[in-house]
Amino acid sequence: MKSIKITLVLAVALLFTVTISAQKFGYINSAELFQQIPEVKEAQANLETYQTQLQKKGQEMLTAYQTEYQALGQKQQQGELSPKALEVEGQKLKTKEVEIGKFQQESEQKIVQKNETLFKPIRDKIQTAIDAVAKENGYAYIFDYSVGVLIYADDKTDVTGLVKAKLGM
Repeated sequence: MKSIKITLVLAVALLFTVTISAQKFGYINSAELFQQIPEVKEAQANLETYQTQLQKKGQEMLTAYQTEYQALGQKQQQGELSPKALEVEGQKLKTKEVEIGKFQQESEQKIVQKNETLFKPIRDKIQTAIDAVAKENGYAYIFDYSVGVLIYADDKTDVTGLVKAKLGM
């Protein structure tokens, strides 16, 4: 009975070893690949333009706020405002301050959303190409070298060229 268990364990270990050695592994440098795709440059330019537009609008809001703040300070120094009027004008400035802060937060969210909108189709396209290369060439696993997960790789297992070919590059 004991020899049957040992034989069974050895058979399972041998089968596991054969299964692992039969699997094919590859790696890719997705960061390098991503930067070489023409659509990425266009998407980056679109994102930068959008970001610049939001920054410009935010700067305009801030400049208008500063101008009003300085005008209020001058009116106060010259005694043109009653304490009640000063309080009302101060509240208006506080409201504008809150609006500027809200605009900045919304702008950051909009930039993140725009980034996702622009780059998700490109990432999906790359993933589709990787999936196709893996299936066509029998790879069980493809690791991404650019994220530092790979400890060692034989250059023969680099599938970046195959993925580039699949993307028509």
